[in-house]
Amino acid sequence: MAETTDAPMAGVRRAVAGAALALAFLTVAPLPVRERPEGIGAAAAWFPAVGALVGLVAAGVRVAADPTLGAGVAAVLATAVMVALTGALHQDGLADCADGLGVRGDRARRLAVMREPSIGAFGTMALVLWALLFAAALGALPRGDAVRTLVVVGALGRWGAVLHAALAAPARPQGLGAAFRVGRASLAVATATALAAALAWSPAAGLSALGAATLATLAMTAWARRAVGGRTGDTLGATVAIVEVAALLVLLGFARN
Repeated sequence: MAETTDAPMAGVRRAVAGAALALAFLTVAPLPVRERPEGIGAAAAWFPAVGALVGLVAAGVRVAADPTLGAGVAAVLATAVMVALTGALHQDGLADCADGLGVRGDRARRLAVMREPSIGAFGTMALVLWALLFAAALGALPRGDAVRTLVVVGALGRWGAVLHAALAAPARPQGLGAAFRVGRASLAVATATALAAALAWSPAAGLSALGAATLATLAMTAWARRAVGGRTGDTLGATVAIVEVAALLVLLGFARN
């Protein structure tokens, strides 16, 4: 009887621990979490939910600042908040991958450049382009659509990282790319969460955004396999950033038509 009672509670504890791990990893929230034997992959199922939460907070800034400061300034502030909440985790990966893209040499050379702490010209250009696209699209978005749009964008961005991890083998035996192992159950839960968030916008817009997110993830995965031999922490972060912009642009098109 004790084992029958303990089994559901153990499942609840694992779920709570996974959610806390996802929140601590994807944001700057100072949560005390224990190292999990299965690595950060134990939190994969919760990635879209945490992304939706990040998007919700950023949307609150966009909506609150718009009447006083205007859509453009409010969008820049919301973009800054979104980046700050995540500790620029995904933008760092985007910059490193862009620098790797500009390297002439083999996979080992690209991986070495991506691990360097400094940002090169390609990385700088990628960050500027991402920020301009994201803030401009968010500023052009009608104020009434900001909340649902950023919730979907946040969820799909983190779902893209989960899908990328499921499709690409780790490029190195160590590091975040190797630690982020995604099981079928986690991928299924993450996909269901992302789909539910997307459909909350509208079926047509949500499915279109999900399609754009899928295509962006597949493109990033193909590049990672060819250029560096698989996934790394940087390719995971870059996937989030690229999917966010792709989904936002699609939803902007629906909002303005």
